Amino acid sequence: MSMSVMRQAPVIGITADVNQARHCLNRAYAARIEQAGGVPLVLPCVRACVERYLALCDGIVLTGGDDPIMSHWGVPMHPKATPIDPDRQAFELALLDALDAQRHIPVLGICLGMQLMGLHAGGTLDQHLPDTLPTADLHWNGTVHEITGEMGQGMIHSHHRQALVDAGRLRVVATAPDGVIEAVRADDRAFYIGVQWHPERTEHDALGLDLFRQLIAAARLSASGAAG
Repeated sequence: MSMSVMRQAPVIGITADVNQARHCLNRAYAARIEQAGGVPLVLPCVRACVERYLALCDGIVLTGGDDPIMSHWGVPMHPKATPIDPDRQAFELALLDALDAQRHIPVLGICLGMQLMGLHAGGTLDQHLPDTLPTADLHWNGTVHEITGEMGQGMIHSHHRQALVDAGRLRVVATAPDGVIEAVRADDRAFYIGVQWHPERTEHDALGLDLFRQLIAAARLSASGAAG
């Protein structure tokens, strides 16, 4: 296969998690991107490489993980929170800063990724839903529950104990029946969407694989515009 034919498939950068001395990633992210017609490229959290990563990628997926380190926003960490690796947070916030300057690059944030997008946009976070929400267990440990809104209606795969309370400069486009914010987007960008659920593990096509198809389509359109 020629390089020109291969390059027709958009390259989608996927942020890696950090587990002690290792970068790691659930294989479902890469599988879904490939299914949707993209080429998955895992991005280690090397802050100095942010601009070079964006030069290689036609789209970005911010993946799930542990909990944001809230001291960055002047808020004490909840004692039951599990903070993400500090290098990962610094890298992903630098990536979001760089994406603000390259607004044509499509972005899909998933779970932690959506939370970082919201915090980066001036939003606020409930750090421990069991403290404030009687139905918190409906969102934990792979539970399947319904969402509604502009993103559509269906059953999604949920695994989180934190959630945005407000989305800052982003707009809420889906919620759970108990009011938890499930999806946000930036209206002034072609594709800048965060979802609280895990579409890479959601069987409902419109809220699972189709989200990756939409990302790939936006990446293809953006790349063709940049080439023109």
